[in-house]
Amino acid sequence: MLMPAVIKQIPVYVSKNYRLFMNQGDWKNIITAAFISFLVCMIVGKDMFTTYDDTKSGFFAIISAAIWIGVFNSIQRVCKEHDTITSEYRAGLKISAYVLSHVVFDFVLCLIQSIILVLICTIFIDFPSAGIIFGSSIIEYLITLFLMIWCSDMMGIMISSIASTPNAAMTTMPFVLIMQLVMGGVLFELHGVFKEFANITFSKWGMSALGSIGDLNSKNLPYKLSQAFPNVVRLEAEQAYEATAHNLLNSWMCIGAIGLVCIIISIVSLKIRNRGS
Repeated sequence: MLMPAVIKQIPVYVSKNYRLFMNQGDWKNIITAAFISFLVCMIVGKDMFTTYDDTKSGFFAIISAAIWIGVFNSIQRVCKEHDTITSEYRAGLKISAYVLSHVVFDFVLCLIQSIILVLICTIFIDFPSAGIIFGSSIIEYLITLFLMIWCSDMMGIMISSIASTPNAAMTTMPFVLIMQLVMGGVLFELHGVFKEFANITFSKWGMSALGSIGDLNSKNLPYKLSQAFPNVVRLEAEQAYEATAHNLLNSWMCIGAIGLVCIIISIVSLKIRNRGS
């Protein structure tokens, strides 16, 4: 009887999420996502694929924007409703249905935002057309950025489920974003335990996916230093950026797996919070 009750409640709360989304002005997140995408892509520019340095930095900027967009969608959403959740839980609300309704609703929201991000990227950036799995690389970029935004959104829901208040959630947000930036392996070279810890961050796998699609190991992407000093040669290829279907699919699955863990933690944390009810 549990599963039918959960399935029955999901569309009810999806409708509620839509009403709150429109009435509370959260639809402005779509405009914010477009503005962030425009700003990042304008800075990255059409010269992104001229050198290895520019390409890697450009991908990192786009990944950072995707994570910020996703987390900002949901970082305060659940913690604003803790009292409401407790009240409705006493009346028969299934916590799994409540969380999954956000998962479903935000799937559509994040898909819209990822399409906007990719469209704006194509205006400012000349992406190579050939893909690894599909005929067009744009489809692969869209899938990657959608997974990044949606799963980052799930991380926001997880934080919001754990946090007691919206202020507590927003206080946590900068630390989460900084961790993602540092653990992406672009700003700093990671060693030891930090290298292992990076495996549970979206930024690492997002960079791996984009680096694979953009073929960061290609000899057609020289170092900036090589342009001034031709004797400076490329180092050995980086395994994380192998332009293979296996590497790309593995990156996508890792992003999805981390997002799934965030969903499970959200459900468990809300059940623990409301167990006394």
